[in-house]
Amino acid sequence: MKAPATTPAAKAGVKYSTEEAAARLRAAPQTPRASLCRLGHWLGMVPVKLPNGRLLWPADEVERLAAGEVAK
Repeated sequence: MKAPATTPAAKAGVKYSTEEAAARLRAAPQTPRASLCRLGHWLGMVPVKLPNGRLLWPADEVERLAAGEVAK
């Protein structure tokens, strides 16, 4: 899966799939899933769970972490 560009995608309401968020933070897609299952969060982020089971991660927090800052 292609990683999102480093443009200001941190607009309100923009979300990344698990694969996109993991790629942006240079992790395997299973890493955020496992962390969410074990700890209830991944790097301080809590995703939105869709009815079909997919997870959507907040783009602003992913971009903040990718820039070396702390997630809200």
